[in-house]
Amino acid sequence: MGEGIAHTVLVLSIVITLGMFLSKIKIGGISIGVTWILFAGIAVSHFGMRVDHNTLHFIKEFGLILFIFSIGLQVGPGFFSSFKQGGLRLLACAVSVVALGALTTYVIHLATGTPLATMIGVMSGAVTNTPGLGAAQQAYSDMTGIADQDIAMGYAVAYPMGVVGVILSLILIRSLPRVDFKEENKILEAMRAEQTNIERLSVTFTNGALEGHTIAHMRELINRSFVISRIMHEDGSITIADGSSVLRVGERLRLICSPDDREAVVAFLGQTVEISKEEWGAGSDLQSQLVSRRILITKAEINGKTFADLRLRSRYGINITRVTRSGIDLVPYQGMELQIGDKVMVVGNETAIEQVAHVLGNSLKQLREPHLITIFLGIALGVLLGSLPLMNVPQPVKLGLAGGPLIVAILIGRFGPHFHLVTYTTVSANLMLREVGLAMFLAGVGIGAGDGFVDAVVGGGYVWVVYGLIITMLPLLIVGVVARLRLKMNFYTLMGCLSGSMTNPIALGYSNTTSGSDMPSLSYATVYPVVMFLRVLVAQTMMMLAV
Repeated sequence: MGEGIAHTVLVLSIVITLGMFLSKIKIGGISIGVTWILFAGIAVSHFGMRVDHNTLHFIKEFGLILFIFSIGLQVGPGFFSSFKQGGLRLLACAVSVVALGALTTYVIHLATGTPLATMIGVMSGAVTNTPGLGAAQQAYSDMTGIADQDIAMGYAVAYPMGVVGVILSLILIRSLPRVDFKEENKILEAMRAEQTNIERLSVTFTNGALEGHTIAHMRELINRSFVISRIMHEDGSITIADGSSVLRVGERLRLICSPDDREAVVAFLGQTVEISKEEWGAGSDLQSQLVSRRILITKAEINGKTFADLRLRSRYGINITRVTRSGIDLVPYQGMELQIGDKVMVVGNETAIEQVAHVLGNSLKQLREPHLITIFLGIALGVLLGSLPLMNVPQPVKLGLAGGPLIVAILIGRFGPHFHLVTYTTVSANLMLREVGLAMFLAGVGIGAGDGFVDAVVGGGYVWVVYGLIITMLPLLIVGVVARLRLKMNFYTLMGCLSGSMTNPIALGYSNTTSGSDMPSLSYATVYPVVMFLRVLVAQTMMMLAV
């Protein structure tokens, strides 16, 4: 074992480079990806290239913090929305998979006598969840003061079949209750229609009792989220609408609202009518004044403010028809809190839109700048939270360096704008931070576990592969069959849900390819934030029973 910073950096770089090179290898079209870094670390350590224990411990823990904080920051904005009614059934299935996996792990521990700490490592590998491994190792170290390398070994042995096991389970579920893809495609189209976040329609205004009132007054009366972007007058001319526009019976309105509000809004205003997009774009009056443009919010001072605070409509005479956040179209309303990275669709004349763009920022350069204060403040708060003892039974129970940063990152991702914290990071920046942290963590785990790994596997550790496959497939098959036969869940949705319950992007890729649609991705994204949190929590809780 060498000493010094240069030796440590050299070994770490060799391990990560070798692991990333091996990650390009596919067997049967399947690769275990960056997990090869773990095996590269084991191999390098087995042949004598090791790192000082304390330095290795820092590398591993700091990598874990970067990895898990980046995940929390990414999923935070959508974490609490996952509990809304539309996702409850998916979440129930995913939580059942997590619970059954933990129960299966504990039963195997009782039946075989394998130490529970080792089985938790096997479980983390079987469900391909690296944060769970980190949480388990850190909890064990906190409670005992020592490290158990069998946890990492169990993870490493079980991981490859964990990847394959999810795909095998999906194939079996597809074959048991016979799946008719033609029927699934019909259901898919219906679900897409139901899950549209906004609807655009044309309405003839017929409510005589409201004639002469402004659009702003009508919004107050009906108390629903809707936007009237254009008005077609009885003479055929088209004008841009804003809150001060007065409506007359017989006029036709270009309306945008959420699917939930459609029926009430239409009944309040009049009746729907078919008018094409081309007709709404016609008319010399409109062409001379109407411009529609997406504007990026990039100014830090806008973060957390509402449309009511900015008074864009009254100040500039423009209309805001929708807000796009994380790829989802939202119907704007006066109380909506804006975040850096939001895209606002603005309709108005060219001069007014330029003024609004200046107010909101609309600078890609600003959007690319990293906001390190939020990241490192969040990490500091997460470490503090993870270090606080929650209870003593009989050892102090803590969230640890995995749970603390994860919870703080989720809360900052969701509520940061309230405190003027810029939580937006570009997809590439978040991915880079996450991948660097994951590479550091896997390299540290592999180097630490390499000494004695071969002896452990030869000495009976090979049965961990079988245990891992049971932990992977049994919960998926039970929940999958019940969801298909009893809940009548669409198979495409189910594939994404089960892949998300294992936080397994490789299985998601298989699901998307099989379905030929993005429906698995939607259900995967719905359950992923909650499952990621639960996997960390379950690993830590079970480790308390093990010690």
